Amino acid sequence: MVDALTIEHIGHRGDGVAVVDGQAVYVPYALPSERVDVERVPNHPDRRRLVRVDVASNDRIEPICPHFGVCGGCAIQHWNHDKYRAWKRELVIEQLRLAKIDCDVAELVDAHGEGRRRIVLHARIGTHSVERIGFAAAASHEIVPIDHCPILAPALANAIQLSEALAEILRPTGKPLDIQLTATRNGLDVDVRGSGNLAPDTMRALAGIAEQHHLARLTRHGELIALRAKPTVMMGKAEVTLPPGSFLQATAAGEDALAARVSAACGKAATIVDLFCGIGPFALRLAERARIRAYDAEAAAVAALGKAATSTKGLKPIAAETRDLFRRPLASPELRDVDTVVFDPPRQGAVAQAQQLAASRVPVIVAVSCNPATFARDAQILIAAGYRIGTVEPIDQFKYSPHVELVARFAR
Repeated sequence: MVDALTIEHIGHRGDGVAVVDGQAVYVPYALPSERVDVERVPNHPDRRRLVRVDVASNDRIEPICPHFGVCGGCAIQHWNHDKYRAWKRELVIEQLRLAKIDCDVAELVDAHGEGRRRIVLHARIGTHSVERIGFAAAASHEIVPIDHCPILAPALANAIQLSEALAEILRPTGKPLDIQLTATRNGLDVDVRGSGNLAPDTMRALAGIAEQHHLARLTRHGELIALRAKPTVMMGKAEVTLPPGSFLQATAAGEDALAARVSAACGKAATIVDLFCGIGPFALRLAERARIRAYDAEAAAVAALGKAATSTKGLKPIAAETRDLFRRPLASPELRDVDTVVFDPPRQGAVAQAQQLAASRVPVIVAVSCNPATFARDAQILIAAGYRIGTVEPIDQFKYSPHVELVARFAR
């Protein structure tokens, strides 16, 4: 059954929102003011599938990718850029409003740069061949085959062909594959997951692919298959060797934008604690002028940070420690004599650590977040303890998606 709806606004996931019988329903790829025909989605009473656009918005534009609307990687490529930017900034404003946090929100910073430098491709393996390589469809585990992706950095231009070659060799295992590819200074760093145990001849064939495609490194579940060169990235003046399958900001421009704002917010602090430090995108830059204590639960990331710190001339001391800050947050007594704390938790935020920060006397806290909702929740804890929030700066490194980063400074 096809229904006609009028879209009122864009929701927080990038879907068009209409009201039916007093309830919101969500229509992916529809825009405000559009008149659209939709179908119901089984088992999802608040979701609709866009059948056609009867009356298009004046703000509708041509998507940059032929796979848009099928591939689930991008939510909005079809909207006027100024409207898109205003909506993305509003995502941050709305979460602060819901939390009753009164502060300024700066204009959105475009940090897409040359494109995504880190992706995960999925391979579906058939009985006799590789059936498809691509990304998951929106709200589905179905793999959408793609032949290219225009939002990737140039270094990932051959990611699809490379993944097909790897999947073809691994095909006899009969298992689904996830292939993580990261662009580094010395070539692609690739980690394959889901392949099961590998026979020696399969390992040799994979090493051949690594040589043919000039990969820096190829691993399986972190286990080394081939190493042609160390997969490194620069963080300030430090060269960091990535652990296999490690986390890295999606774009180089995004990391630079976040780091620049964190550095500015830290000011002239002489002693800085970096919580959820990862491989050191903030710590290694801040160590050019301040002593650093850095903490993260990922031992491999902390080791990479420590090695980069000791091998880089001109840095002040960095004490890096593996610590699960969810189970054992840094307690307020451990924060004595600290000028500034940089606080960059995962998407779920970190209530326990925020509570310890609130109980401390640290003069300045610089918060980084990839989730405005959990940021607002943790910010409430700091504000209730007497911290004043400054301007929140939203940063868009996940262009065409509903994801937005932000940086904010809190001071006593």
